[in-house]
Amino acid sequence: MNQSPVRFELTSVPPPKTFPDAKSPAIGDEAMRQRLQNILLAMQQHRLDAIAIYADKEHGGNFEYLAGFIPRFEEALLILTAQGELTYVMGNENLKLVPFARNGGKCLHAPAFSLPNQPMDNDAPLVDVLLQAGLTSGSQIGVVGWKLFTNRLRDTRYTFDVPSFIVEAIIDAAGERKNVVNATSLFISPDVGVRRLNTASEIAFYEYGANLASTNVLAALEQIEPGKTEKQIGQLLAADGQPNSVITIAATGDRFANAGLYPTDKAIQAGDKFSMTVGFKGGLTSRSAYVVAAENELPAAVADYLPALAIPYYRAVTRWLEALRPGLTGGELYQVVEEAMPKAKWHWHLNPGHLVADEEWLCSPVYPDSTIALESGMIFQIDIIPSLPGYGGCSIEDTVALADAALREALQTHYPDVWQRMETRKRYLRDVLNITVSEDVILLSNTVGYLRPFLLDKTRALVRQP
Repeated sequence: MNQSPVRFELTSVPPPKTFPDAKSPAIGDEAMRQRLQNILLAMQQHRLDAIAIYADKEHGGNFEYLAGFIPRFEEALLILTAQGELTYVMGNENLKLVPFARNGGKCLHAPAFSLPNQPMDNDAPLVDVLLQAGLTSGSQIGVVGWKLFTNRLRDTRYTFDVPSFIVEAIIDAAGERKNVVNATSLFISPDVGVRRLNTASEIAFYEYGANLASTNVLAALEQIEPGKTEKQIGQLLAADGQPNSVITIAATGDRFANAGLYPTDKAIQAGDKFSMTVGFKGGLTSRSAYVVAAENELPAAVADYLPALAIPYYRAVTRWLEALRPGLTGGELYQVVEEAMPKAKWHWHLNPGHLVADEEWLCSPVYPDSTIALESGMIFQIDIIPSLPGYGGCSIEDTVALADAALREALQTHYPDVWQRMETRKRYLRDVLNITVSEDVILLSNTVGYLRPFLLDKTRALVRQP
């Protein structure tokens, strides 16, 4: 007997609960010490005598993994030797941060890392500073930037995304070019990188950002009305003085006029396509839909938006959520999306799911034929982005994670408030939206699975019909 196809319909449902007053925990001391041990073990496995971790304001995640801070508006290096000795090589204005480092070490001054035209006092050659930091001639040194070079046609061990003046100084310290290799994979490779897995302390820390992003987006959704400007909506997305992990989007109609990336004075008009995105450490929430109250208000060219794009997209997200579990390979998760929403028709391009940490995009195990097994401790962003010619977007990007029984028990025991928020979100997903996920899936965002395709209808969302 054939089963009836799964149906998704616009249904009046209450919005998900949000938690605007959640506290922001610090990552625990034990977790920070464990991070150092994780990378020392990885260095031993790769037979590295030392690593040099690069950072600037935009690319500070690997540095911050050990230091607990980024160098703000300057550059910096963190040198770690196989013996566990840490040296912070800092510009003028970040020397004062080193005493507060979560994993302590000595501090050396490199004025060349400072802003243009600042004082260059004690401007010793950078190679001399690196030798003081413990790099030695003949040693095997790994350079850690922020990018994975995954070109299969050539050897990328000697390809670097770090400024050349720094790489050349490291080579000089090592004595030979062949002694210096790219070691970014030790941190962010999706199959072995130490940052791909998170403890309970780290998940509690990152849940704050995911909660904040989804709370703000839902609040902004409630305020979308014709006549309001992008700025008026955009300011609702910022909160708590927290740094963003991506550029905030609040865009109505066609985007990028005058090469603009940021909210403007453009007023929302009925019938506009509209998109908004905000991200903080640990999580991003994004929504794209139309500024109408009902299907009959859509522009004629996209009158079938609901069956042509919104429902197929929502079906794909639902299948993604219900398939996610430890042990599933990235290739199998990719195939779930391909079968639900074939790429050839809906033209999605990026990985349909990627890992999140301090960065909005850490790396991704989800790609065709990936044999990487998904593991407890991974934090994921749902990132399926269809592109149907002539139509505005449809998006409900949010953050979830995998947690086995031991990790769930640790969260429940040590972070009961975080755990209760996660359980509230899962009940909403199951009892209101009729989406049942694995017990190993935990929800960091409040709005997981919640899709309003018509932004002026504040009461209805797509719901799987029982």
